[in-house]
Amino acid sequence: MNLFEKTAQKYPKIVEKMCLAAILAGTKIMVVYSEEDFGVELKSDDSPITRADRLADKVIGKILKQNFPDIRIVSEESNCDLTAAMGDIYFLVDPLDGTKEFIKKTGEFTVNIAVILNGKAELGVVYVPVTKELYYRDLDGLSYLERDVNDFEGRGERNQISCRSAAMDNLSVVRSVSHSTPETEAYISGYAPNNSASAGSSLKFGLIARGVADLYPRLGRTMEWDTGAAHAVLKGAGGNVRRLDTLQELSYGKPGMENPFFVASGNDMKLISYAGKS
Repeated sequence: MNLFEKTAQKYPKIVEKMCLAAILAGTKIMVVYSEEDFGVELKSDDSPITRADRLADKVIGKILKQNFPDIRIVSEESNCDLTAAMGDIYFLVDPLDGTKEFIKKTGEFTVNIAVILNGKAELGVVYVPVTKELYYRDLDGLSYLERDVNDFEGRGERNQISCRSAAMDNLSVVRSVSHSTPETEAYISGYAPNNSASAGSSLKFGLIARGVADLYPRLGRTMEWDTGAAHAVLKGAGGNVRRLDTLQELSYGKPGMENPFFVASGNDMKLISYAGKS
């Protein structure tokens, strides 16, 4: 029995509780979203944080600690020792992914909760508060999308999602709304895509996971909590996230928790590596 199977056996309600935490955090986020003052401050790395980030983090932490006191929680908005060994299993949380999009009121922000097993993103929940869409990879290893999720009791119909087969002569690429770079554009040009789109937060991974887009390269700074949940969802849909220098699967629990450059794609794409500096 591998660690994924052992986790499913030991914690049969883990995905259910992750979904609950994400939905309730989304409810708190939307309360702040309806107000004029978001309480925006700048963190030490000059990235913004709002009252919604803090409220969502508190909700998620409370639910996860109550139900899984033996599993460590690593969150963007908590004071965690990012140099310490993470262990075989831990939660990886971004309570409000896409804070810049939240502040700009584009609606393209998400709540991200992942379970990391032996350095791999294996379970994940991504909730979109504005559209009330819930993406998750369940304990069967497959990924699903529920729409019109008003609250945990009123969850929508569950539909399995999967990546499409990429046609190189009709490739669709998705870019970051707020973080595109010249390196990213140069890399994308190597595929000569027919179509392109932009999206914020983890929504880019969701487009690939449900077969709307084929490729999302990121040649810019990201942290592990930015990718963990959506990475797991993409894996359950048949895709993956790979570091660009080696094209090996992106791993988690690295000292400092900063990601190298990476590319997210469906399962049958011929990828181009990138030897530049990450």
